[in-house]
Amino acid sequence: MGRALGLVAILALFTGLSACIPPETECETPMPVTIEVNHPGFPKVPEHPENQLTDKGIALGRKLYYDPILHPEGKQSCSSCHLQEKSFSSDAIVLPHVNLGFDHLYLWNGSIQGSIEDAMMFEVNEFFKTDLAKLNASTDYMALFKDAFCVDQIESKHVAYALAQFFKTMNSYNAKYDQYIRKETTLTTEERRGELIFFSELGDCFHCHSAPLFKDNLVHNTGLMVEYPTEHDKGYYVVTKNPADLGKFKTPTLRNVALTGPYMHDGRFETLEEVIDFYSYGVINQDNIDPLMKQAHKGGVALDPDDMAALVAFLHTLTDESFLTNPDLSRP
Repeated sequence: MGRALGLVAILALFTGLSACIPPETECETPMPVTIEVNHPGFPKVPEHPENQLTDKGIALGRKLYYDPILHPEGKQSCSSCHLQEKSFSSDAIVLPHVNLGFDHLYLWNGSIQGSIEDAMMFEVNEFFKTDLAKLNASTDYMALFKDAFCVDQIESKHVAYALAQFFKTMNSYNAKYDQYIRKETTLTTEERRGELIFFSELGDCFHCHSAPLFKDNLVHNTGLMVEYPTEHDKGYYVVTKNPADLGKFKTPTLRNVALTGPYMHDGRFETLEEVIDFYSYGVINQDNIDPLMKQAHKGGVALDPDDMAALVAFLHTLTDESFLTNPDLSRP
């Protein structure tokens, strides 16, 4: 009898203790999202083992993209320099935020390497230097991060992951040229001539700007300069300290390129015509010029005025109006 009472007492004691242990955080599971790109040859959007795409994660990333709360003094947001109507670029010298989820090199000099999540960690911690205390003091954001990631404390990783989810939705694949490839429209005679120039040795563009992304996610020295007066001019050398990497820069996408000037890492060219003129007659041959620049010994590909105009016409077929006006990418 006494032993039985002892067991009852022990059970009661443990029951009382367990009642004092707070229950595990309960969260509703966000809805998983799969990104489908309706275009032949487009790669699959890379997945991250710790950052599954969800409806709430994407929505949170979109809100953060447009919110100056990322800046410690609230002075700018991602959208301050990356305007949707300019393919998420601006008149500042920035790389456009388009199809970045497919990349593994970021920034002009390729100094950020890895996934889009890694790139966003750089943006949060080093570029913006986001004050997490402000986010944690926001009742609104605390609820949104709770819904998206089931957390009670917002860390830089959560901010970066939300941004990365939104970036993976910022995909352009419905330009006139895409519709032409899908046999939904036709090109003009001049645009067809420009296509031929682009995808042949005549213009020699396609080696670095390969379809369908119109970039190769690599760095190249294309004969822009032989002296490098600033660290910014040194390109990939800043990462490797190898003299062979001086003047190598990341290949920018040509999607929506008619809207993303000024061009080159230093914004030296204002128009597409100026860029094409450089690659026709202004290339500076040098020891570490990229082997793909096969006509560098004679200053470039030497296009005549008509072929230059045709190439410009083709580049305009890469403008994706649906991307520029997609309400799912606009300010929430």
